[in-house]
Amino acid sequence: MSLFKSSYHVEKLDCTSEEQMIRLKMEGLEAVLCISVNIQERMVSVVHRGDVEPISKALSELGLGSRLETSEEVETDTTENRDTQKRILWWVLGINAAFFVIEMGFGLFSNSMGLIADSLDMLADAIVYALSLMAVGTAVATKKKVAKISGLLQMLLALVGFSEVIRRFFYSETMPDFKTMIIVAAVALVANVVCLWLIQKARSEEAHMQASAIFTSNDIIVNGGVITAGLLVYWLGSPWPDLLVGGIVFGFVMRGALRILKLSQ
Repeated sequence: MSLFKSSYHVEKLDCTSEEQMIRLKMEGLEAVLCISVNIQERMVSVVHRGDVEPISKALSELGLGSRLETSEEVETDTTENRDTQKRILWWVLGINAAFFVIEMGFGLFSNSMGLIADSLDMLADAIVYALSLMAVGTAVATKKKVAKISGLLQMLLALVGFSEVIRRFFYSETMPDFKTMIIVAAVALVANVVCLWLIQKARSEEAHMQASAIFTSNDIIVNGGVITAGLLVYWLGSPWPDLLVGGIVFGFVMRGALRILKLSQ
């Protein structure tokens, strides 16, 4: 079935509340693949399969004064966008999977809870990107389901991580290797900056790509936290900064999970 991009002028599109109404209405239609809203110009663009009439009817039911401006076939451009998304997601999937193995290995070797937490975060991200690859080119409803699965996965890993931090706090006083922590986290930070740059190149407003950007932004903050913890372990001669940053990392994982779940509603 051919794909079309239909653009509408919406007279009463004045703020984010109207935008939310439009998105909820459009995302309930299986034919809709992508939605773009420009409040300043009062324009709504919808990439969809098949006839434009169901799209126009759904918008008119909102009573916001919608008027169809253009509707044109965009099969070639849309295919190129899908290929771009897939290529970017394969790159960030590979990077995150590799750093899961690297950080887990060095985390166990150096006894660093911060690196172990970061490695599990990388694993969650790798699974998220794999799920996102499955969602490329599918309906908006499917993309939101993928985002929801991603968020629930992040939440589960956060809870497992918190339990390990608590266990180590009471039953382990082994010092982590601060040098390994700093070096590995610094390399991971560079890798995550590259991942975020790649994702932002896609310029996508779709839920599965937004979820990927949120995860990667969290990772950059996490890497900085592990580096800081390594410095504090050295200065204070205590393993507590490593445990603290491990707990904070899992806090970011949980925060990201909640944001993703909100995005998937």
